[in-house]
Amino acid sequence: MPRRKVPPVCNLYSSYATQAAMRQAFDVTRDSAGNLPPLSAIFPDQMAPVIRKHDGKRELIQMRWGFPPPPKIGNHPVTNVRNVGSPFWRAWLKPQYRALIPLTSFSEYKDTRPRKTPVWFALNEERPLAAFAGIWRPWTGVGGTKADPVEGEHLLYSFLTSEPNGVVSPIHPKAMPVILTTPEEYDIWLNAPTEEALKLQRPLPDDALQIVAEGERSDQAKVPG
Repeated sequence: MPRRKVPPVCNLYSSYATQAAMRQAFDVTRDSAGNLPPLSAIFPDQMAPVIRKHDGKRELIQMRWGFPPPPKIGNHPVTNVRNVGSPFWRAWLKPQYRALIPLTSFSEYKDTRPRKTPVWFALNEERPLAAFAGIWRPWTGVGGTKADPVEGEHLLYSFLTSEPNGVVSPIHPKAMPVILTTPEEYDIWLNAPTEEALKLQRPLPDDALQIVAEGERSDQAKVPG
């Protein structure tokens, strides 16, 4: 019997929090994001909020999700990174290219038939803000979706993954995103030497994550703040 293909890890997440909540949670001192609506479903190639260090300040800005792939790997955007030892990723793991990617929940697909079922995970039912451990880079080319291509200069982001914890692994046994939840972790990821920062590439403890929704391709929870 042929093996069934495991869906890609975390190609869908939500960011419901307001800009004010993001500025407070991530100690942002420069907001360059414009008007950010609540985002119940963020897919690859779309724009979403990112926090980076810029001129010594934490800046909230919008970037497009997905790095250009390594040579000879196809043309799909790389939305998450597991092999941080690869020379292709080494330059973007320096402190100046690390970023926090705000999220309130993320989705993995349960391997059901005839269609795979989205399962949503969050820190708890209230969907408090957390951050993926992200990286970013400038890039020039054609970005955006097939329906809405955008040519020119782009700021792109991706984020790290790790082995899954006991909550995610029954749904997606391959990997889960690296999630940061405290100001101390945010500071380490944005500022520490690479070797120290990469110690954060680990799954959340099982008791720090739970399934909060299932079945829809957007997380429709009403999240305050």
